[in-house]
Amino acid sequence: MTDKVQTKQLDRPPESPVAQWRFATRIAFRFSFSYLSLISVATQIFGSLILIPYVSFRGLGLMWPMREITFWFGRHVFQIHTPLVYDGNSRDSDFYWVQAFWILLASVIATLIWSVLDRRRENYVTLNKWFRLFVRFGLAAQMMEYGMTKIIPTQFPSPSLNTLVTPLGHLSLQGLLWTSIGASPGYEIFTGCAELLAAVLLIVPRTALLGALICLADMIQVFVLNMTYDIGVKIISFHIILLTIAYLAPEFGRLGNFFLLGGAVESSAQPALFHSRRASRIAFAAQILFGFYLLGMQTDVNWVYWYAEGGGRTKSPLYGIWNVQELSIDGQSQPVALNDYDRRWRRIIFDSPESLAFQRTDDSFARYGVSIDVYRKTLALTKGQSTIWKADFTFQRPAVDQLILDGQMDGYKIHLKLQRVEFDTFRLLNSRFRWVRPSE
Repeated sequence: MTDKVQTKQLDRPPESPVAQWRFATRIAFRFSFSYLSLISVATQIFGSLILIPYVSFRGLGLMWPMREITFWFGRHVFQIHTPLVYDGNSRDSDFYWVQAFWILLASVIATLIWSVLDRRRENYVTLNKWFRLFVRFGLAAQMMEYGMTKIIPTQFPSPSLNTLVTPLGHLSLQGLLWTSIGASPGYEIFTGCAELLAAVLLIVPRTALLGALICLADMIQVFVLNMTYDIGVKIISFHIILLTIAYLAPEFGRLGNFFLLGGAVESSAQPALFHSRRASRIAFAAQILFGFYLLGMQTDVNWVYWYAEGGGRTKSPLYGIWNVQELSIDGQSQPVALNDYDRRWRRIIFDSPESLAFQRTDDSFARYGVSIDVYRKTLALTKGQSTIWKADFTFQRPAVDQLILDGQMDGYKIHLKLQRVEFDTFRLLNSRFRWVRPSE
């Protein structure tokens, strides 16, 4: 019996003495826990931890009751009487700013109530270690998501054909950033590897501190790009930085001693999740397995997206940029600039199988849905959500780089003779790395 007791005692790592936290530390923890927990479960930080095939879950903030609370604050506090939009490609719309405000307000109130009801508490060691586990995996999931969308380059795809013929001055700041990074897949993949490295290091407890430091550096760069190029994820990137700082906060003393003072660094004083070594080993294995799950799901999601919408997607049977050589309307041909605005076409772009775009002489685009039958050599055009509007063309291809369209559109009989633009004429597509770069 004595031997069994001794064995159990040896199976437990030595416990660190529990110190009383300072008053300011307890207040800071209560607020940080309240605010960062709420903002995490409301956003993709929590959503990225729950990955289910064919299910998109980006947090509880878009669901009842957090969504309805946001609507209420928008109407009654900020006097916003137009609908708060929370779909689309921006996470910086009014909806998300209002939601961040009431979460901040709720966290302040929760901190006050918590401080009154729990004022005799000496520390939050147990709650803190589980909160740090949640933060660590929340950061790892985010960095894995950011990283895999670049390693499998779906976040910044190669410039589309429309982009190639869009004048630089017509691009938005975001469009300019997307084009510049998408045109350099090597840089995109490199930044993705840096983000994935942070994620992998965060998964493993012994390397989590290094992973958090790399995560902080990665996210500061992301946040600066979001701010300077007006990318619609400023709120979420800022909060990922806050989460990283919160995770690193207990280690500031050790980090300062190492980086600033050059002194010896003691082992981390953060307690283990469990006292039993066996339980700790099981917890370690579970964390590694969960990390593999996150990595596998992110790889699968981006691989599928690569073939559906990214560089691996199917191209149009008439893929290319086609300059208008000849355009006649109702049998009459004249300079394109003299036509009515909707038929001042200078080129037609076939990119994806389901769409095409007419580029006018002022470089604007008219976009249409299209269905191409390569056997009957027909094109059927649709416009937006209209179920009435349509246009039909037949096409001939006398040569690989020539295309002739004949058909009806907007009540006019249209004849088009097109010449395909060769891609070697685009300097952007033919600029590559050179060890020896001549002067220009």
